[in-house]
Amino acid sequence: MIREAPGPAVIACYHAPMNTEPFERRLDTYAELLVKVGVNVQPGQKLIVRTSTAAVQLTRKVVELAYLAGSPYVEVMWADDGVTRARFAHAPEGSFSIIPQYRAEALNELAAEGAASLSIVAADPTMLAGTDPRRYAAYMAAWRPTIKPFTDLSMSDSIAWCVAAAASPAWAQRAYPDLDEHEAVEKLWNAIFAATRVDSPDPVAAWREHAGVLGVAKDNLNSRRYSALRFTGPVTDLTVGLADGHVWDGGSSLNAAGTAFMANMPTEEVFTAPHRAKVDGVVRATKPLSYNGAMIDGFWLRFESGRVVEAHADVGQAALDSILDTDEGSRRLGEVALVPVSSPIEKAGVLFYETLFDENAACHIALGRPYTTTVSGSRDMSPSEQEAVGMNSSLSHVDFMIGSAEVDVDGVLADGTTEPVMRRGEWAD
Repeated sequence: MIREAPGPAVIACYHAPMNTEPFERRLDTYAELLVKVGVNVQPGQKLIVRTSTAAVQLTRKVVELAYLAGSPYVEVMWADDGVTRARFAHAPEGSFSIIPQYRAEALNELAAEGAASLSIVAADPTMLAGTDPRRYAAYMAAWRPTIKPFTDLSMSDSIAWCVAAAASPAWAQRAYPDLDEHEAVEKLWNAIFAATRVDSPDPVAAWREHAGVLGVAKDNLNSRRYSALRFTGPVTDLTVGLADGHVWDGGSSLNAAGTAFMANMPTEEVFTAPHRAKVDGVVRATKPLSYNGAMIDGFWLRFESGRVVEAHADVGQAALDSILDTDEGSRRLGEVALVPVSSPIEKAGVLFYETLFDENAACHIALGRPYTTTVSGSRDMSPSEQEAVGMNSSLSHVDFMIGSAEVDVDGVLADGTTEPVMRRGEWAD
């Protein structure tokens, strides 16, 4: 499951690529889904919207609908690809620990008040290509600790939060390089609408039905009480031990007030917490990873006793190293997720270069921080108690894809016997 805060931001103007009536109607429906199903804004509840200058049209609709739903205040935090790139390409060395403290304080204070959080991603996947990844790593090393109260509240589902997407020219042309800009943007919007069930006769009902399907999958896995999962395929032979008291999650969530929300739109995964010290073997990424504007491709990791001890990337080695060197916990796993290859995202037949979509096309794992919802009782545990049951601790959470039609997954039972969970990327019978 993806969750990450954007970097530096400015306010700017962006002219929407399409203004036809059918597109407007679909965009209205999409905005309504984000407000009513994604974060499910309640009367009297504030809303944080972290968004891009490439998503002005959608953002304005979301803000209007949030106020119509009874929100007394919507805080919009803008990011812009060009401004972000300018800093990390040209700012002086030693300046990357400067962070927008006012923004961190706003995130923390609004979340403490119970505000919902919506993140709209639309960034160019290659925004920071050619820049030194150590610069962005230095920025994030300063930024992440300041927003830890906000992150704690969202990753424990104490507040409602949702990550969604908007098509932008740069992202669209990366996903559809053979099309001109207008055609690429239109096709990416169509893919977003399809993945989020916008074109269903009743999109809200469609999401409720989908949440039920994911609920059945996680209930089945919770009933098996596996001690570990084993992934096998080309290059991959990885055993992922599961945390003591682990719980499979996915689909709809409940915040502290008991209000349902959908953390990712789209979402096709069920996920749980690995044991921080019980991951062993080699795993190959089955899709490239776009990480903060840099591409990482052709990479594999080797784990011993839960920790990455060797990592190689054909492309983006420095960016991969920056992920692993975030802190001690960034070399251990915080999430393991199962997604069948019959996922509509995989069936779209395109590499999106955006984790929100690509992780919902394949099984994946995440380096770094776990979700407290995936270990029973962990919200009330101290950090040492969480570690004792196998939960990882980190400031980062980075998903990458390891599943495909060539990868099998087996569940390891408490007595050491195994049974098939997935075969050739699909749920086993």
